[in-house]
Amino acid sequence: MKSQITLFLIYIGICLVSVAAAEQQTWTFDDNAADWTPANGTWEVEDGVYKQTTRYGEAQKTLANGAEWTDHTVTAKVRIEAGHWAGIVFRAQNEFEYYVYLICPKENKSELWRHRRSTAFKDGFEGRDEIEHDIAPIGLTLTRNEWFTLSATLEGSRIALAINSIEQAVFFDDTYPRGRVGVWTWDTQASFDDVSVNGVTTTTLTAVEPHGKLATSWAVLKRIADRKPQTANSR
Repeated sequence: MKSQITLFLIYIGICLVSVAAAEQQTWTFDDNAADWTPANGTWEVEDGVYKQTTRYGEAQKTLANGAEWTDHTVTAKVRIEAGHWAGIVFRAQNEFEYYVYLICPKENKSELWRHRRSTAFKDGFEGRDEIEHDIAPIGLTLTRNEWFTLSATLEGSRIALAINSIEQAVFFDDTYPRGRVGVWTWDTQASFDDVSVNGVTTTTLTAVEPHGKLATSWAVLKRIADRKPQTANSR
């Protein structure tokens, strides 16, 4: 029994490793959005872009699967076709807790919000706090039916926001130190393309292939542990 426990602990230590590594990932949506999980709304890939096709619905979002990012830059092309608010999500803990940087062509401004899980609503509905709801655009005018490239660069608690590579504002907030990335709308039909993230990801990696090989490997180790030592008389 002791040998089985020892082998199990060794196996877990080898196969599960928490690592921090510099990585880059891009989604062009040329074929599908297989790496993305919608939390709500109606999300479809059409003509090589990722679209929210539902006009009405609050905080409609979809998150990229997999890595959680610490210090990183997330960038996406955003085009609003109907409605007023769309943007990028970063450092998402889940579908309720995250930051979102959005544009509002109707009022020609951008905004930064911190969303959180709220106990004031049933089903864990998200609340939100404004970090800044009125960022006047620098070097451009925000309009509907035009592509804008939004980006957020995060270093520790520092959040630098840009549109079309022009820095718009810098804020500091340490509520969420890491998380996933995504895209977002509020009562808006919008399209997204060329989502990319570049930076440091903290991920739990496995040292073997998936699809049952972990279970198979453990079975092999167990059989080894179950073997009785051979003696001269047992040969």
